[in-house]
Amino acid sequence: MGCHEIEICYKRPLFDRMILIKSSEDANKILRKFVNLKRIDLKEFYWVMLLSQSNRVLGISEIGSGTITGVATNLKEVYQLVLMTNSSALIVCHNHPSGNLKPSQSDKKVTERLLKLADLIDVTLLDHLIITSESYFSFSDNHLL
Repeated sequence: MGCHEIEICYKRPLFDRMILIKSSEDANKILRKFVNLKRIDLKEFYWVMLLSQSNRVLGISEIGSGTITGVATNLKEVYQLVLMTNSSALIVCHNHPSGNLKPSQSDKKVTERLLKLADLIDVTLLDHLIITSESYFSFSDNHLL
């Protein structure tokens, strides 16, 4: 039985090239540049935006692809990315292909679990966005965080 060395390597983007997020509107605009808008009305996807201490974007990752009615959210993968990038904050986002921006009970439950995990590892969940091809909904702006 052998042991394997684990090494964590990460090189953050150059500071002057990192985009600053000041609001949910900023996050929505950046996400829309990253996501494939041709697929947004086909099925649900889940993304995580990883942020530095000064709310600059370290990276964005698509962590789930589902069906027309839902997407499984792998919380372990969200926080693996947070830890690998040494993020101080994060914003999660998913889409509603139906166009309905109202958060479901499942959306609220996942957000609660994300908040608990964030608290455990001393990072900040800044927002959970729901996007459609027309608009977006911010949990933070609507006092659900």
